Amino acid sequence: MSLASLSAEDAGDTPAASSRAGHAGAGDRRRRARLVLLALAGLLVVVALASLSIGAVGVTLGDYLHARLFGGEIPLRDRLVIEVIRLPRMVLGMLVGAGLAVAGAVMQGLFRNPLADPGLIGVSAGSSLGVAAFIVLGSTVLSPVSALLGFHAVPLAAFAGGLAATFCLYRLGQSQGQTSIATLLLAGIALSAIVFACVGVLIFMADDQQIRDLNFWQLGSLAGATWEKTLAAAPLILASLAGARLMAGGLNALFLGEAAAGHMGLDVERLKTAAIFCVAGAVGASVAVAGGIGFVGIVVPHLLRLLMGPDHRYLLPGCALLGASLLLVADTVARVLVAPAELPIGIVMALVGGPFFLWILLRRKGLIAGV
Repeated sequence: MSLASLSAEDAGDTPAASSRAGHAGAGDRRRRARLVLLALAGLLVVVALASLSIGAVGVTLGDYLHARLFGGEIPLRDRLVIEVIRLPRMVLGMLVGAGLAVAGAVMQGLFRNPLADPGLIGVSAGSSLGVAAFIVLGSTVLSPVSALLGFHAVPLAAFAGGLAATFCLYRLGQSQGQTSIATLLLAGIALSAIVFACVGVLIFMADDQQIRDLNFWQLGSLAGATWEKTLAAAPLILASLAGARLMAGGLNALFLGEAAAGHMGLDVERLKTAAIFCVAGAVGASVAVAGGIGFVGIVVPHLLRLLMGPDHRYLLPGCALLGASLLLVADTVARVLVAPAELPIGIVMALVGGPFFLWILLRRKGLIAGV
């Protein structure tokens, strides 16, 4: 063996050395991703306990848990605050945060763009139209339906509106059995514009109370969380999370391009269809029970890609954990910042997500400019 070849091997320039370096790098990334997932699971436990403990009404969570575990007297006020108000709110917040964050990661993988957001496909816009229709017309034109559905009218209208928007978008994006990502994006923008114009018409027709109700709902809140709402949203969000996890390998392959993924044996059209409906299910159910909450689907996946890399096998579970934690933190801040009043979560998330989104743009601009 010559000195040149020996030096090249020592420097890692030979195929064998490069392969070993690649395997070592992949192993390090997997190890780091697992450690990040463990840390995120621990963070979620801490944040969940804090969400149960902190609020306008002082409740000693330690005494409550001790009484639950070992028997003892629990004051009625503490039982009502924790079991009826805070616990369903915490569980719903975890579901909504996980659903929105995973939906964002799936959208970014599908569009192969870290700035993609679930709102691009018009699900949130369709849900807003359904809610606006029932808030404004529920006592007049839609009164028979509103009387039949009762308390469930607005959440069901939100979900139905999101599902209808998704179906329209899917039909517009298909041509000769193929689904064009560019067409989906453009159709989603156009559909959102049309829907928000319809919402504007309904707002023009609304009275003062209806406008306040609609604005508060559009800003997003977990204030109306109940076990009934939580159990209604949980199956669809959990099914969407499970479906997204099954797509992890396909989303990884899609990063190479549709043609390359197809040559690897991936059914690209089936993946696109499944991804669209998983996003619709998670976002539609989340918007139906919590209103419009933005930026979770952008902030969480982008942050985790910096921490653990782009592998969706780890990224999607990480998004579920961090999305749940982030929304619980935002909800806790919303509850205590102006206590005893309560800020909508959408305002808190906008204060966090807006600057983060600008940072992403400036960072990408710096990379493009070579700065």
